[in-house]
Amino acid sequence: MVTDRSIIFFDIDGTLLTEEERTLPESAKKAIFKLKELGHEVAISTGRAKFLFEDLRKELGIDTYICYNGQYVVFRGEVIFANTLNKESLNKLTTFALNKNHPVVYMNDKKMTTNVPNDHPYIEESISTLKLGVFPTHEQDFEKYNEIYQGLLFNTEGEDEIYRETFSEFDFIRWHPKSLDILPKGISKAIGIKKLLEYLDFPAERQYAFGDALNDIEMLQLVPNGVAMGNALPEVKDVAAFVTKDVSDDGILYGLQHLGLLPEE
Repeated sequence: MVTDRSIIFFDIDGTLLTEEERTLPESAKKAIFKLKELGHEVAISTGRAKFLFEDLRKELGIDTYICYNGQYVVFRGEVIFANTLNKESLNKLTTFALNKNHPVVYMNDKKMTTNVPNDHPYIEESISTLKLGVFPTHEQDFEKYNEIYQGLLFNTEGEDEIYRETFSEFDFIRWHPKSLDILPKGISKAIGIKKLLEYLDFPAERQYAFGDALNDIEMLQLVPNGVAMGNALPEVKDVAAFVTKDVSDDGILYGLQHLGLLPEE
């Protein structure tokens, strides 16, 4: 058991899971179990909805996580923070998007639905890259009667600026050429991490995070020991304290060994 326990946050897509196949490298899996064996606190920090990485949580034995890009925080199975999108603003955005033929997907804590038939090519193209095996169902007015933690807006690059100008109460973060996350203004994984750290006693020097995408930037800026994957976007590497190897090249294991959290084999 280590005397200096650390907390390590891991993004999922492009960090724990490979970019193309969305598979968990065996070296990463073994590294996670070794961290836990040594007494470290391991947490997931993802833009995914709660119900979209349940199998991964079970496989790795992780019950502390931040999801919906910071909107929902769970510590050892207990929800300690949950924030929702403003319904009135979301309804206005929905109407605006429908007039432009831009679909919207809504996610609560159990499922995701869309306001258009779910065979829309933008939805199919972007969601399929996550290799989840599930797609949103079509349910009219779902967003009006449910607590929505995150939305997805579907359009092409260059069509998103009008949304930023019109709906200043939201942040729009592109994760795919055809899709953006819809979040309350100022929310991020960093906000979720702050909420979790209020419950825990880890000094700054014992806080670590691994990520690769635009929604990881605030997280890597907040956590002193921010690690960008070798496959990360240039903007993410620019804010990281260290850049490890690609996820498919044992990047998790290499990074943890470089940081001294795991012994070199």
